[in-house]
Amino acid sequence: MRRSLNVSRRALVILALTALSILLAACSANASAGANTAVVPAGKAYAEGKEIYFSHTEASDPGIAEKLTNMMKSPVLYVPALAQVPEAALADVYVFENGLAGKGPLGFQPDVFDNPPGSAGYSPLRQIILVKWADGVQARELKSEAEVLQAEAAGELTTSKTGVVVNMPFMVWDGGKR
Repeated sequence: MRRSLNVSRRALVILALTALSILLAACSANASAGANTAVVPAGKAYAEGKEIYFSHTEASDPGIAEKLTNMMKSPVLYVPALAQVPEAALADVYVFENGLAGKGPLGFQPDVFDNPPGSAGYSPLRQIILVKWADGVQARELKSEAEVLQAEAAGELTTSKTGVVVNMPFMVWDGGKR
């Protein structure tokens, strides 16, 4: 009887050590995978009326690169050559200077993008177009380029190109994700 009890204890110890070694191997594999996996913070914005998520990776202006780095808590590289990209290769991003408070880069509503992935004219390289609501106009959240342009045509807001280009690839969009 005693011998049978010792064999059972040994079997339990071997089983426990095997389980522990499998667990440690799994944890080690996960830790290694985590070390090789990039985590990229994503910003929320709108394109064609839908919520999208994107990242900032490089900017043609050092001040904008620093502002985005601080905002996203992730490095946005200063790449002056981006300002030389022909306009035909750029898409637009509308950034609000005033209006509804929000999580946009200037403290107002989220950005509005044109040309999401899959549409003609998609490019991750975006020229920043500043949007400013006119005095006395009741600001509202806009979610598409069409809404921005309609509000501009109605005299409710103005837009101005900045000459700043930011690489802003989409991470999640209507019908897709990376």
